[in-house]
Amino acid sequence: MKTLIIAEKPDMGRNIAAAIEPKAANKRTHLEGERYVITWAIGHLIGLAEPDHYDEKYKKWNFNDLPIVPDSFKLLPNPRTRDQLKVIQTLAKDCGDIVNACDAGREGQLIFAYIQQHLKLRQPVRRLWISDLTPETIRRGFAELKDGSEYEPLTRAARARSEADWLIGMNGSRAFTTKHNELLSVGRVQTPVLALLYDRQKQIEAFTSAKFYEVEAFFDQQETSYRGLWQGDRLTDREKAEALAAKVKGKPGAVASYEVKDTKEYPFRLYDLTLLQREANAKFSFPAKKTLDIAQALYEKHKVITYPRTNSNYVNEQNIPEMHRALDALRGTPYEKLAGGAEKRLVHKNNKAVCNPAKVEDHHAILPTAKRAGSLSPDEQKLYDLIIRRFLSHFYPPAEYKVHSILTEVEKETFKTTIKQLLSLGWKVIYEDDKTSAKDTGKKPGGKSGKNAEGKDGEGSDSNEPEEELVETPFVLNADDPVHCRDSAAKEKETQPPKAYTEGTLLKAMESAGKQLEDEELRDAMKDGGLGTPATRAAIIERLKNVGYVTMQGKRIAITQKGRSAVELIRGAGIELLTSPEMTGQWERRLHEISRGQASDAMFMENVKKFTRSIVEKVRVQPRAAKAAFEAPEPPAGSKGGGKGKGKSARGAKAASGEDGAAAAAGAKTRVATRSGAGASASAQGASGGAAAQTGEREYIADCPREGCGGRIFMGNKGYGCSNYKTGCKFVIWKQSLGKTLTPAMIKNLIEKGRTSKLKLVDRAGTPIEGRIVLKDRSIGQVEIEML
Repeated sequence: MKTLIIAEKPDMGRNIAAAIEPKAANKRTHLEGERYVITWAIGHLIGLAEPDHYDEKYKKWNFNDLPIVPDSFKLLPNPRTRDQLKVIQTLAKDCGDIVNACDAGREGQLIFAYIQQHLKLRQPVRRLWISDLTPETIRRGFAELKDGSEYEPLTRAARARSEADWLIGMNGSRAFTTKHNELLSVGRVQTPVLALLYDRQKQIEAFTSAKFYEVEAFFDQQETSYRGLWQGDRLTDREKAEALAAKVKGKPGAVASYEVKDTKEYPFRLYDLTLLQREANAKFSFPAKKTLDIAQALYEKHKVITYPRTNSNYVNEQNIPEMHRALDALRGTPYEKLAGGAEKRLVHKNNKAVCNPAKVEDHHAILPTAKRAGSLSPDEQKLYDLIIRRFLSHFYPPAEYKVHSILTEVEKETFKTTIKQLLSLGWKVIYEDDKTSAKDTGKKPGGKSGKNAEGKDGEGSDSNEPEEELVETPFVLNADDPVHCRDSAAKEKETQPPKAYTEGTLLKAMESAGKQLEDEELRDAMKDGGLGTPATRAAIIERLKNVGYVTMQGKRIAITQKGRSAVELIRGAGIELLTSPEMTGQWERRLHEISRGQASDAMFMENVKKFTRSIVEKVRVQPRAAKAAFEAPEPPAGSKGGGKGKGKSARGAKAASGEDGAAAAAGAKTRVATRSGAGASASAQGASGGAAAQTGEREYIADCPREGCGGRIFMGNKGYGCSNYKTGCKFVIWKQSLGKTLTPAMIKNLIEKGRTSKLKLVDRAGTPIEGRIVLKDRSIGQVEIEML
């Protein structure tokens, strides 16, 4: 009998067939060869059933029916992919054994386990565990298949994670929603991420800016000139700062201290998914989900990179020869010049910056494969270019510098200078011709480690440490000779508030969440995980948008009034643990132990059920929130614009079955609009207030400017949206934008002329400004200020 291979997605199934059954006949739903029948799951074919499948009464949300704690969990096929599930069932009847070829990780294990359980498959199972889809890797993986029973602990951990998320999400969401008469989504991962945004916003609002003064001086010694920054306690008095500047100006000085040190800067770490998402957000403004989708296409469709859903920045020893082959494959491509300067000897098993097996779990870092890239879309090329350059950088020597540290004394006042003199560009030559490198993002392509894709995402710099001055010519200073203070000045500065999160900085915060926990074991449990997984963090951010907890203001993520109230109500109920990374740390530690056979999944689930019951009881005695608690206040004059994201109360939304379980608030028939797929655009629907369904009652403004749309722009309650929002048009301009209430006449000018007349506006930093509003992106309605 033949062997049935179940891959996670069609592309992976076809790649497997090409490697081990190249003559397999294509039967549309599967491929059949002499030895193997290859089919696929199309992601989650089966998920946990919603509550109404346990009892009809759960179709209506009623607080008194909580908690919902099934004795055993029911599985339910996804109705959209039911036909493919039947294909697997039919094929399995004629096969003697099965290969689980779903993605190598906890979620891939769960997808197969649910199929196996629901279809009652009894055949022996072997596991394919690979990290890229090159023919060589696939063939090697099949030569090293392991018995499926070896992965049973991982299956138990995957089931426990899924069921525990269901319990918290279903019960938490229904409890808060029915208590407060507003759709409030709760989830083990989603909620602490929302709390991160809430706490940062509160810090920004509580921040009081303070003025201070820096005194800088400019020194000459023969042909050498340099700048120094005064060293002392922060100056908050303008007169004192100006007096100090006047005191040293034109006076002789001496070099009090002069140190010269040779330093080297090594390449950033290889990409894991989160780091790749952060870089793509910083450089190209890609949302996290877009980066994941593009990376998945580069992996599955084009086969030019390895498995992208990884949390590792390192490789194993066996990956070194593959890296060398991938380097060779770049010769004869647009990267030939850079590949020609690369040195294979620098990438070897003893280079711990690249090869560190102890830090590789399920998958190694993202690498290019030896397959040459063919026709890539512009966005695919951008992401591929990031991966190629990061990969190539490790085949180059470190960048070398000579750092000059100088303390200069004038009139008993000390000034500090740091000069960084370039000796050798090393690996940074990779980025010299990169149009999206340092100069575009305000970040040098090199640095200390690669841990931080965007620098500090908290407070801005307000210290009196001088910035390094980078020079490419030799810096010459004689410590024994005098210097002359040619000029000096007192510069007024202000302390900076913490920065609002972007998707990139939020991903970083999610990845590092838990590092501040006092419990050492919990910190250790989260050190490589954080909130969510690399594969699910993008979906968590999208979910926060879809349920109305956050909205985008340019690149910044802004928490809505509904999001604020959700955090305050959860904390107010005495369930702070739900908003803290601590619970995720506890869970991840236990799940990790379960996956290695070191802990009981049954005991874990009992503890989750206890916590679920405690959530319901604490919400039961909580006072009901006023309806106004979820409504955004009227914007004050001169406020910053942007969608407020007030979530409409819908009595239920379909539960998500991913990392955050039922975080999207489980329920019955009413669905919450999302931004994805063929569903309604939440932003356009919110702006138009359902304009497409009421075109006779709404004011027609103009034709939709999105190319090929054919819709019409109508005025709604909160903004101006397209009548074709139900078929995917995402064009929306919010009424409150850039400190102005936009009128229909202004919108008409924006759409037909591309700009408004001169207006008094407020920029995204909150600064009053005169200018015109211009339509920057005609496909989604993004607007910006054009200064006069």
